Amino acid sequence: MQTNHIDLKKLVYLYVINYAKAQPDLAILAIHSFRKDANDANNPLLRALAVRTMGCIRLEQMTEYLLEPLRKSCKDPDAYVRKTATLCIAKLFDLNPELVEDQGFIEILRDMLGDANPMVVANAVASLCDISAGARRNYLKLDETTISKLLPALNECMEWGQVFILDALAMYDPPNQRVAEVILERGVIVRLSHANNAVVLSAVKVMMKFMERIQSPEMVRSMCKKMTPPLVTLLSAEPEIQYVVLRNINLIVQKQPQILQQDIRMFVCKYNDPSYVKLEKIAVMVQLASERTIDQVLSEFREYASEVDIECVRRSVRAIGQVAIKLDRAAESCVECLLNLVKTRVNYVVQEAIVVIKDIFRKYPGRYETIITDLCECVDNLDEPEAKASMIWIIGQYADRIDVSSELLETFLETFHEEPSTVQQQLLTATVKLYLKSPQLSHALVQRVMKAATEECNNPDLRDRGYMYWRLLVNVPEMAKTVVLSERPTISDDSFGCQPRVLDRLIENISTLSSVYHQIPEAFIVRSRQVPFREDEEDPEMVDNIAEVRNEMRNRSRAPGEYNEDSDDDSGSGSGSRSSSSSGNGAGPGGSEPPPPLRQLQPVLGEQTPGQNGTAGLRVAANVVRGRGGAVGLQLMVGNFSPQPMGGWAIQFNKSSFGLAPAAPLSIPDVPPNGGTANATLPLVPNQLLSGAPPAHPLGLEVAMKTATDIFYFNVSYDLSAVLSEDNSMSSDAFGKAWQATPNELKLRSMGQMAAKVSVDMVAQRLRSYHSYVVLQREAPPDVDYLYLAASTQIANAKMAIYCELGLQRTSAGVQLVVSSDAPQLTTLYQQFVGEVLRIRWQGT
Repeated sequence: MQTNHIDLKKLVYLYVINYAKAQPDLAILAIHSFRKDANDANNPLLRALAVRTMGCIRLEQMTEYLLEPLRKSCKDPDAYVRKTATLCIAKLFDLNPELVEDQGFIEILRDMLGDANPMVVANAVASLCDISAGARRNYLKLDETTISKLLPALNECMEWGQVFILDALAMYDPPNQRVAEVILERGVIVRLSHANNAVVLSAVKVMMKFMERIQSPEMVRSMCKKMTPPLVTLLSAEPEIQYVVLRNINLIVQKQPQILQQDIRMFVCKYNDPSYVKLEKIAVMVQLASERTIDQVLSEFREYASEVDIECVRRSVRAIGQVAIKLDRAAESCVECLLNLVKTRVNYVVQEAIVVIKDIFRKYPGRYETIITDLCECVDNLDEPEAKASMIWIIGQYADRIDVSSELLETFLETFHEEPSTVQQQLLTATVKLYLKSPQLSHALVQRVMKAATEECNNPDLRDRGYMYWRLLVNVPEMAKTVVLSERPTISDDSFGCQPRVLDRLIENISTLSSVYHQIPEAFIVRSRQVPFREDEEDPEMVDNIAEVRNEMRNRSRAPGEYNEDSDDDSGSGSGSRSSSSSGNGAGPGGSEPPPPLRQLQPVLGEQTPGQNGTAGLRVAANVVRGRGGAVGLQLMVGNFSPQPMGGWAIQFNKSSFGLAPAAPLSIPDVPPNGGTANATLPLVPNQLLSGAPPAHPLGLEVAMKTATDIFYFNVSYDLSAVLSEDNSMSSDAFGKAWQATPNELKLRSMGQMAAKVSVDMVAQRLRSYHSYVVLQREAPPDVDYLYLAASTQIANAKMAIYCELGLQRTSAGVQLVVSSDAPQLTTLYQQFVGEVLRIRWQGT
């Protein structure tokens, strides 16, 4: 390390970085050499290399030795050293955020935004953005003064520095139109002609964001015209770049439809385009289709529907249906085109056409039913669930116009038990519709279907729906007609785009993975580092992000007992697998699917933390979860970062309030060295290792984990849902007596705000899935609904009940909570639990 040969020193430093985690004690011995090189007066490359290497060594012990060289490097006369120091601050923040703030490095970074060297400015912006995303606080704090420093650097720095600065500008919310126009004209619009694709897309992102502040229609049209040529130019790049650009264009034209509307010919598929590019071009053409261009668009789609690429053919057929729904005047031409495709009798073309025709029938009821006869001729060739479900829906909806509707449904009934749930639900509903319209002709058929659904089927959703229809038909047939034959809402063309709030978030993330996936970052990143900054916010965590909440609710709707209102008989696309009915009272014994855990795996032991004998190298992430039938388990993920294999696993718990203890030995195979991992779930039983102390906030387990090399200690926190009982036997009378008997001073009162307003039924269903049961519900004028909830748990084999009054405002997402309990210590825990289940931000937290 003492060599003066710079290339050799680089190799040695790389070696130290790679092996520092495995041998931290030896890495610390190199500190003297690092500090010496960081103070070298003659070679700025050596100074920068030393600071960068110290920042890359992820050891807590290294931070205190790094502070002084790093502070000195931030004021180094050489720009390369300053540039390196800015990135090192971000690395240090990731390791020790409090230290960076206490030592004033955040302010140093802000000062460096005015540096004379543009690359130093760009790196300072990149570091502040990264720090802000990790801390979920806006450290960048852009204002007009800061912007005036960034714009000159934008014109001088290298292309990736320009990307960093443009992305930072996209986070800025201009106070008025004048500021937005000045920023765009001084530094952003000129970037549209840049040779680097990332710079162009980042400039487009800034323009899309700032156009929201521009009130002048003429100015908006001018901006749109300026964005069109660079986007068209990007479509001539390599296929991979074309794909990314097309995914971004899809979002852009949803937000500003006038962009590229005159250039629809640029999206015509070429014979040598890869399949994934063709599919995206078709999607963009649907977005750009208008009455003026419909003939050209339909002509292209007809041609694509005759190609050999099956996926391209399917997408083209579906696109014709989407255009029909989008453009009323073009619907007849689209239906005629679809009918011609059906007459080709090409199996996959026919099935895709039936799916989209079902949507057209819903959009234009009573207009195109004359083609039903042609569709019925294709029944025998259907083999895809979505096409079958769509055809069955058409038969049931227009049973009075189809002479052989009963025979057609009997054809599908022959394979009832082999069909997926979507087809079964559509067949059940269609048969009931047929019976209500022609009871004499379908009496035997409806009995067969009802028997198959209620007695021979294992699907609880289908069984519940069958019983509901059966009771309606037997007891209140007139109500059955009202329910089953009610008019459905028509489909709008918005069904094929993004919701406005989601679209705004995706526009903010143009030129990132989010814009390629068409999902907000929280949907595919476990711990999203993206923060929607607002300069006027005191607390960024309180952002009213309805898109994020709805996305999470949609992701979680796969489990029963979740937020879910999407049970409908009109969809052949898979919605039939979700139902609003729930059997019993949520997840009970009998092996029903548990809801997803409220918390994810959390790091509880780092590989740098030594064990009892001083050995390090074990990383552990853990979480307490509920399983089928109410079982409790400790979910573990262990990583071996030592140079030797790790085995000989054993585990032991300390005593705790709920007495959780292992129900079986810990079974983990030997984990290979240098980054090997393994997963395990340890079953737990309560009321075994009781401490006798009341529950404390937060709940936690003190765990000792033994390996062949050492014994490691760590704590695992968990939420109250892990120990709540599935007992829901409390009556409203018993609840009322207990509620009245509890003095007001022993009741915990809280007010808060949910991230989005949801219905009372959704709240009750979600709480029930986590073992909190509604005993009573009432409405209080003018705008509050009250739920009275009961839950219970066992402490030392004694049942402890929890009583809760939850008030939900009808006109907003406001929440009022009052909690009491047989064990007063549980009230705070229950408040935290309700907050996690319903995503409530309590006042004062």
